[in-house]
Amino acid sequence: MTYVDNLLMNQQRPADFLSGRSLEGVRTEYEVLRLFRRCADHFGFSHFLVARFPESERLGFAERLVISNWPTEMVRSYDGLGVFHESRLVADVAQTKRPVTGGAELLAPRHAADTASGLAERFGFTTSVAFFLHTTAAEPFIVVYSGKSAEPDPEKLPGLYFTSVQVFECLEQTFAPRPAARERLSGREIECLRWAAAGKSGDEIAIILGISAYTVSSYFKSATKKLDAVNRMQAIASALRLKII
Repeated sequence: MTYVDNLLMNQQRPADFLSGRSLEGVRTEYEVLRLFRRCADHFGFSHFLVARFPESERLGFAERLVISNWPTEMVRSYDGLGVFHESRLVADVAQTKRPVTGGAELLAPRHAADTASGLAERFGFTTSVAFFLHTTAAEPFIVVYSGKSAEPDPEKLPGLYFTSVQVFECLEQTFAPRPAARERLSGREIECLRWAAAGKSGDEIAIILGISAYTVSSYFKSATKKLDAVNRMQAIASALRLKII
């Protein structure tokens, strides 16, 4: 019997924070972000992320990131290492439907663990739990919870999994095509997002486009609002998902 089959037979109850909430009413990434925050906190974690599963190294970590509360510096530093697609985390999750647990070494590749593990430890990611989830269209994603707590009680993992599936379904609803998004974004907003996705900083984009850094920041703020995103990273992820950039 598979882990998922066993989970369903046990009829795990959703976490209390979902009780009485109409999940069908969740429509924006901000609402989903709040649910994932509460889910992480409920199960004793400080951070979480949802990212497209890296089936190749064509896209970097930041480009695959869909929603998370990782510190911006952590995202940039980890993305700069370019090791997400070959990390133990990805390798282990790809081989099982069960949650994968471990320490800071999970974020590192087997052949070069020191730098990535040290980065995870610096930000307090001493324990992580991760698992595979798929959209209804079979697109693979990886969900990761991290924090400073001890390794979670195995008996609580089915509850974490079941609750995450429910919240992930809400996230998937935000993937629905929004054809008006391209029309809502101005040409400059799209340009700024495109250059940011290519790894350029705000100052570099200002030079490329011949405008001030303040104006670039203003474009990012307006684009983020129009895409119902929480921050610049999520705005870029939404634009990529909607094929705007």
